[in-house]
Amino acid sequence: MTSRIPLIFGAGSLGLPGLRGNGARIHTVEQAQQLVDCYMSHGYNTIDTARLYGGGTSEEFLGQMDLGTCSVDTKVYPGQHGDFSGKGIRESLKKSQEALGKHNIRTFYLHSPDRTIPIEETLRAVNQLYAEGHFEQFGLSNYNAWEVAEIVGITTRNNWVMPVVYQGCYNATERTTEVELLPCLRHFGIRFYAYSPLAGGLLAGRLLSEEAMTTNTGGRWDPKVSHFAPYLRATYAPMIPVVRELKEGLDKYGLRLPEAAQRWLQHHSALQPGDAVLIGAASVEHLEKNIGDCKAGPLSEEVVELMERAWQQAKPFAPHYAW
Repeated sequence: MTSRIPLIFGAGSLGLPGLRGNGARIHTVEQAQQLVDCYMSHGYNTIDTARLYGGGTSEEFLGQMDLGTCSVDTKVYPGQHGDFSGKGIRESLKKSQEALGKHNIRTFYLHSPDRTIPIEETLRAVNQLYAEGHFEQFGLSNYNAWEVAEIVGITTRNNWVMPVVYQGCYNATERTTEVELLPCLRHFGIRFYAYSPLAGGLLAGRLLSEEAMTTNTGGRWDPKVSHFAPYLRATYAPMIPVVRELKEGLDKYGLRLPEAAQRWLQHHSALQPGDAVLIGAASVEHLEKNIGDCKAGPLSEEVVELMERAWQQAKPFAPHYAW
C-alpha cells in the first residue's frame, strides 16, 4: 500500500560534512544507499536533488548509487547574479549531469528566481536544453504566482517547453501557498510538490524551545555547517509557542506531532492526487516512521480543528511562499 499523495525522496540531506555539505546529515554513499533502498521498498520511485544540495555532493552521491527504477529530478540555483543567463543555465545542467553520471534527469527545475536576468533569456535557454534532450520536463520552485503566470504566457507565446510542476513549501503551519499560488497552478494544470512537510523539522517536535534550536548541532539548524541555519531560526522561532501548544493538544489524542502533520497533508490539505510530498530522513528507522505516518488514514474531526487553530495562530509568522 502506498500513500494517497505520492512521496518523493528528498536528497537534500545527502552530502559531505561541514560547510561544503551545507547542512547535509548523511555523509557516506553507503548510508544514502540504505535510505534509498528503504524508500524504494515501499513502491516509490522518484528522487529529488539540486545542484545546491550538499554543495553539489548530493548529486555526486546519487551518481555512485543504485537507484533502481527511480527517476531523478534536479535544480539549477542562482547562487550569484547572472547565474540564470543562457550560459549559466547550460553550465549548471552540465555539472549536474556529470555528477549524476548514468542517471538521466527527469525534471529540471529553476530553484528560485534570478531577477537580475530577463526571464525570457532564462526560458529560451531552458527550451534549448529541453530540445536537445537533456531532461524530460521543466519545473519551477519558489516563484510568485504572478511570475508563474508570466512564465506560462512567455512559453506559450514562443511555443517553448512549459512548466508542468511547481515545488513549494507547504505544511500544517505554513499554508500561504493556498491563497494565490495553488489556484494559479490549478488554472494552468501545473502539479504541486510540497517540500518541508515538517516545517524544516519544527513539526518533528524536538525543537520546541529557542534553547533547543540554538543547541542543535550538526544539521540544518547549525550555522557552523549550514548556510540556511540563521534563516531557519529566524523563521521558526516565533512559531515555537504555537507548535508547543499543538503538541500538547495532540498528546491528549495519543498522536505524535509529526504523524499528525503528515496525515494532515495527505488527507486534509489542498493537495490532490497528481501532486506529491517530499520526505527525507537521517536514518532508515526515521524514514520508515515518516512513510508509515504518510500511509496512515485521515485524522478525526477534532484533531483537524486542532490543526486549524494552530494554523490561525501561526499565520502572522508564516513566511511568504516565494523567495
